[in-house]
Amino acid sequence: MPDQLALNVHLRADATFAAFVPAAGQDDLVAGLRAFAGGIGSEVQWYVWGAAQTGKTHLAQAACHAAAQAGLSTAYLPLREFSAYGVEALDGMAGLGLLALDDADRVWADTAWAHSLFALINAAREQGTRLLFTASVRPPDEVLPDLRSRLLWGPVYQLQRLTDPELETLIQHAATLRGFALGDSEVQYLLRHGPREPRGLIALLERVDQASLRAKRKVTVPFIRTVLETVDVDTSTLRPVNPDV
Repeated sequence: MPDQLALNVHLRADATFAAFVPAAGQDDLVAGLRAFAGGIGSEVQWYVWGAAQTGKTHLAQAACHAAAQAGLSTAYLPLREFSAYGVEALDGMAGLGLLALDDADRVWADTAWAHSLFALINAAREQGTRLLFTASVRPPDEVLPDLRSRLLWGPVYQLQRLTDPELETLIQHAATLRGFALGDSEVQYLLRHGPREPRGLIALLERVDQASLRAKRKVTVPFIRTVLETVDVDTSTLRPVNPDV
């Protein structure tokens, strides 16, 4: 990242491809993106979009982890945050092995940003930089036409929200990665009483794991209940009567 923009941007350690649980039918997306991030294959640009809590940021950071492990220079730019710093945030980015630009829809309506993204894509093609864009939507017709066409140059994938069974798989998988097992009762209790989205569930699971290590107790439903009593759970993410998943 350029010295003039050495901001406090860090990749989450757990944002890896190994930790990602895809929605049904999206295993090929993850496999393809992993290969792309590792410098494998002819595709040099991807565009991944989806609603909130579908895993866009996780995949963008996972791609950077994978690229670094493959020996590629890489940078992660969360445009939601970098938009305030102006288009100079893109200076020097063409020429990296892989550049992940998260939340592209946060800036593309701005004329200066649109033209800068357009120039970046062209420069990246010339210099061999692999680009990964994420956004909440496909580029609409209102986007600068030249930019819109270039954003769609490579594979375009829509991420889907996880269903209840997939959220259960996510909880089980995350627990396994942390070195402990959860029974079906514990998983279902977390899903019933915890946040109804992946990020919140993983954060809660981390709290449960840390509490169990401190107390040297097995993770059971009564223990989870005790932890939940000390956690400020966002009720806006709890299970609705008729969940739209």
